[in-house]
Amino acid sequence: MHQPSLSHLSATDPDLAALVEAEATRQHDKIRLIASENYVSPAVLEATGSVLTNKYSEGYPGKRYYEGQQLVDPIEELAQERARTLFGVPHANVQPYSGSPANLAVYLAFMKPGDTFMSLELAHGGHLTHGSPVSITGKWLRPVHYGVGRQTGRVDMDEVRDIARKESPKVIFCGGTAIPRTIDFPAFAEIARETGAVLAADIAHIAGLVAGGAHPSPAGYADVITTTTHKTLRGPRGAMILTTEEHATAIDKAIFPGLQGGPHNHTTAAIAVALKEAAEPGFRDYARRIVANAGALATALTERGFDLVSGGTDNHLILIDLTNRGIGGKPAAKALDLAGIELNFNTVPFDPRKPWNPSGMRLGTAAITTRGLTEEHMASVAEWIDRAVTAAEDRPALDRIAAEIQDLLNGFPMPGWSAAR
Repeated sequence: MHQPSLSHLSATDPDLAALVEAEATRQHDKIRLIASENYVSPAVLEATGSVLTNKYSEGYPGKRYYEGQQLVDPIEELAQERARTLFGVPHANVQPYSGSPANLAVYLAFMKPGDTFMSLELAHGGHLTHGSPVSITGKWLRPVHYGVGRQTGRVDMDEVRDIARKESPKVIFCGGTAIPRTIDFPAFAEIARETGAVLAADIAHIAGLVAGGAHPSPAGYADVITTTTHKTLRGPRGAMILTTEEHATAIDKAIFPGLQGGPHNHTTAAIAVALKEAAEPGFRDYARRIVANAGALATALTERGFDLVSGGTDNHLILIDLTNRGIGGKPAAKALDLAGIELNFNTVPFDPRKPWNPSGMRLGTAAITTRGLTEEHMASVAEWIDRAVTAAEDRPALDRIAAEIQDLLNGFPMPGWSAAR
């Protein structure tokens, strides 16, 4: 049963309520390894579903365009203060609707159409908003990209410096969406200073690890930090931009009125809750366990013959190249879904296959760590992945794996769902 209860939704719209309940059950019954997903706490769920969704609040605290902000302003200020404290930054904007608008705000604040910026190539682990040709960032701006080494799977900072010197970008983005290794923020900062660029760190995937001390922080190195608030941070679907005082006004103006109208106050409140939870001592242990689980899973997968990009992981994320298994990422991911393991197909560096049917799979350990799985369970997870990829189209074999997984997960409670009927 969904927690909090869906009693009113069930009475008003039983069809939709049934779908939500079924989704909650699905999330309980599967090993969720999508690197950008997690489970939020019941407190975050309650804030997200609160009466704050009724209120429109265009502007910023103390400078709104609508009346009735006596309580909304303190909520946003609380989220801002908690973000500043947790990440050790002078300024925090908690209004971006998601990670993509947060990144767009960086471009709007510091660039004009046609200007050059620099980022990690999408196929090597970057993000769509880092200059993909199908994104507005690739259509209206001039992206130049650095990549990873074919043999190492890691960013070569000498190559980054050479490209930056040659291209003189206005903005340099570090970070991305499929990077299994530690990001060298000090080296990026040195290159940005040398070339006069604004350094933007996209830490959407690792924000919770940074907050929990399990990954180095870009604070003090990056001029601007963008992040989503879900993934490893374990908050609602939202985003934040963290900046120095020097760039605070430009970023705030880029978000409003540059890109957005009124913020989603229910999301702002849920972000504040998640930040409070991330500041508690237990969250540091959670972040450490995410990384430990990923390392143990990477080792177990390698022992079963899987080829991991860069040879392993330093964080929550593992990128697998399935070329040596004779199967594409898409059919493998679909087989795993039937077997009760949820992840996503993904391109790998120098992938000869198309993005819609690439050679790889991406997975992460944030959600299963929230459920309470530990390093001792990772060998079993790797075994199930191996069996499912090998079985592929053998539905009875996949069903057997799904049953085994459900038996395991029944012993690990899920936030937001209860077996009670």
